[in-house]
Amino acid sequence: MSEKDAAAPEELRELAEDARVTVRRGGAPAADGRCVVYWMQRAQRGVDNHAVDLGVKVANLLGLPLVVYFAGISNFPSANLRHYVFLNQGLPDVEEDLAERNIAFVMRRAPRESHERMFADVGAAMVIGDENPMREPERWRRELAERLRVPFWTVDTDVVVPSKLIEKAQYGAYTIRPRLYRLLPEYLHPYENLKAAHEWKRPAGFVSDSVHEDITRGWKDLDRSVGPVEAWTGGTHVAMTRLKLFSGSMLKSYEVRRNRPEVDGTSALSPYLHYGHVGPMTIALAVDAAVKKDPSLKSARESYFNELIAWRELAVNFVKSTPNYDTADCAEKWAKLTIAAHARDEREHLYTLKQLERGATYDELWNAAQIQMVQHGWMHNYLRMYWAKKILEWTPDAATAVKYCVYLNDKYFLDGRDPNGYAGIAWAVLGKFDRAWFERPIFGKIRYMSGASTGKKFDSKRYIRQMRELADGGQTESLFPET
Repeated sequence: MSEKDAAAPEELRELAEDARVTVRRGGAPAADGRCVVYWMQRAQRGVDNHAVDLGVKVANLLGLPLVVYFAGISNFPSANLRHYVFLNQGLPDVEEDLAERNIAFVMRRAPRESHERMFADVGAAMVIGDENPMREPERWRRELAERLRVPFWTVDTDVVVPSKLIEKAQYGAYTIRPRLYRLLPEYLHPYENLKAAHEWKRPAGFVSDSVHEDITRGWKDLDRSVGPVEAWTGGTHVAMTRLKLFSGSMLKSYEVRRNRPEVDGTSALSPYLHYGHVGPMTIALAVDAAVKKDPSLKSARESYFNELIAWRELAVNFVKSTPNYDTADCAEKWAKLTIAAHARDEREHLYTLKQLERGATYDELWNAAQIQMVQHGWMHNYLRMYWAKKILEWTPDAATAVKYCVYLNDKYFLDGRDPNGYAGIAWAVLGKFDRAWFERPIFGKIRYMSGASTGKKFDSKRYIRQMRELADGGQTESLFPET
């Protein structure tokens, strides 16, 4: 046995002790393994990815190549053509960026996306994957860990501070923020972006699919009723262009423009964060770099970090620690009491799901926000709060309101089906992460937002006009992110 072989187990143990790593199946790597495999799912990027970096370290340690594998499944929960097109647009960037690191990228699409078959075909010595707090992806990981016969580790690469360090469910942003910020100096550091020492030789007859073709071709059961949005293009390279614009010039006016839905004043990176085309650490480091160049941006950084780190990682904590995160059952005790007390309150307006989906209400501002969701696949966060609260007002009860919000969120938003979306709905409809307010009809003690007050805080008439133009097939200069 060589000195390298003898040292490998101890060095592997050290890697496994990283706070970002969860050992789902332990043991020694397969002695006859021909490569290390990283099953990429949540973090769809070839650079600035802790899981790729770990894969390279393990592969180099074992003297093996690293193969990154993406499974193009046809039945991801609530996903439709809009979501798959955006995802598909990001895969060539992954392939290109990994190639520069001497790492092979393999994509297999349904119906031949079996993980175990893939691991057997390449001879996986061990498997590395992403952490994902969502219910269904977590189930996939647990089941895979039970079936595999090689080590399986997952990496928490889409948060700044590893989720396991925030052990308990947090009540609100004010409880998690100090915990996260105390840990930032330890975890907010540039990525290593290591190169693999060994090149993977594709076996004869090995089967894979091209990332440059339509991943959905031939999928008969895919929901194609929601089409892609031309204004958005998926992928790490587009995300990095937008990040450069935001950190380089837009950050100066962020605090002034961030709550104005009629202008392009936010980072608009949430779709890219959802698919893992860019990670939150990359964004945070870019914003930090901007502040080092211009210290006057420090206040803007704090405001943005509150959204990117405190609220986003509170959402991850919420989903991770709350099995029923997408139902009214996740409400706090005080909220359940006030919801029950007002369950029979008369609603002046009641709308069906189809009416809401069409934006067919009396409220022009709400209808405009719904147009932005349906036509643009995104909505300004300030209006997302108002949008959800009005659904509570216009449906028979809180359980129905949450159900409708989740359905529309998952169907139309590019950044839907995400912890942030479910946390936002819970905040707006159920008072999650909030406190009890003054008693009022329907809402009880849950915070209320009126159309009159909401519309006065920005140029709502301009926003409504923009959305009408969008519905008519037009675009406006300030609506879409500049990339």
